[in-house]
Parts: sequence; C-alpha cells; structure tokens
Amino acid sequence: MNPLFWSRKRQTLPAIEPVASEFPKIVGAQIAAATYGGRVAGDFYDSVRVGTERILLGFLDVAGRRQDNKHLLSAAQKIFRGAGAELFSPSDINEADAMTALCLRLNRGLMEAAGGVHPCPAFVGCYHERFGTLCYCNAGHTPGLLRDKTDISELVSTGLPLGLFSHATADAPTVAIPNEAVFLLVSKGVVEAEGKEEKTEDLQFGLERVKKSLWNETSLSAQAVSENILKAVTDFSREPVVPQDMTALCFVRTT
Repeated sequence: MNPLFWSRKRQTLPAIEPVASEFPKIVGAQIAAATYGGRVAGDFYDSVRVGTERILLGFLDVAGRRQDNKHLLSAAQKIFRGAGAELFSPSDINEADAMTALCLRLNRGLMEAAGGVHPCPAFVGCYHERFGTLCYCNAGHTPGLLRDKTDISELVSTGLPLGLFSHATADAPTVAIPNEAVFLLVSKGVVEAEGKEEKTEDLQFGLERVKKSLWNETSLSAQAVSENILKAVTDFSREPVVPQDMTALCFVRTT
C-alpha cells in the first residue's frame, strides 16, 4: 500500500479520546488533579473503584503529541479499567501479583495499539481503603512523592517504561499511607519547566522544587495541593508556559 495514501486515510478517521476522568469517592481520602495549559502531549490520568475497598489510580506519559496518540490513550484506559476491575475486584487477591499482571497487560496493549515500540512511563497504584496502603508499579515515571508528618519519601522507578519490551515486568511494592499523608504525582513537564532567569544555575523547576513546594503546602485538599503545585511552577517559569503538558495528581488520606 502506498504509505501516503494510508496516511491520508488515517487522518480522515474520527479522533478517539479517552473518557474524561471522574474520580471515585474514597472513604477517609480524596483524589484530584490539575493540568496547566492545553492538552498537547501524552499526559493521561485516571482513577476508578475496582472493588468494595480498592481504588486504582494511573498516570501515564505516552510519548508523542496528543493529536497523534489518542488511540493509544484510549487503548490504555480501556485496559486500565477493564483488566483492573478483573484483577483487583476479588477480595482475596495478592495485590503485588495483580499489579504486575495489570502493568504487563498495559505494556502489551500499548505495543499492540502502536504497532511496535512506543515508550510510555507510567505510575499505577491500588489504594486499599481499610488498610490504608498503596501497592504500586512505577514504570520509569517521575518518582511519586509521599509526604507524612516527618518527611517526604520518593516512590522511585520499579521497572522500565511501558511500551518497550513485550515481556518486561516491574516490581510492585506496598507502602503505608498514614493519616493526613499526601501523595503526589507530577508529569515530566512540571519537572522540566524552565525558569525565568537564564543565568540561574538550575534552569529547570526540578523534583527538589516540587518536594519543597509539597513540604510547605498546608492544605489537606487534594484539589488545592494539585493547583498550588502548578502555580509554583508557573511562578518559576518563563512565558509562555505551554511547551508541553504540566499535570499534578494528588491523593490525600484525610482520616
């Protein structure tokens, strides 16, 4: 087939958009997200209840421009919701095994939808309402930040980004989320936002500034924390601040 013809035909197909996220209500906790600027890159987040006591959350950064990878975002969401409910709804599961299986399905589904290799850093977690724990895989994503009353811990990468190798797996550790703890995920666009002062030693906002902003945050509203993190980035950054998506997703255990 003539590749030019295939390209023209593909452009006539209707755009496939992932379903807009409506965060579930969580006993003793809340989740929210904020995005600055237009949705031009591959940031994608979702959260869904998958059982009487479990909530899944996911944050993906699909490589490429959003206009070109909508079908990948839609495929990832379908697997995240469908396979997530299948794997995590039984009450007697091993959460680490279920998380590894879910990430493997996401990995293979993305590669199938892309027709080959397509890098996608991702963070996928499962929160257990009764136990107050988070089982997670960090597949090459920006570290998750967990702030308790004494410190901020980094939930660093536990495996390679999705979309690279069909049989790649990631470890799935579990951490406790104490009362009044705040868990934060930010996109690469937040960390790589460039500052206004060209002569500063550190031109990018960086993870350390994210941590400092999180540590100084006084609100226990997930929405306020998400928005305030992005405000700190825009105060730091040059204008215009829309080189790529900048997204913050926050989970707060309130009781």
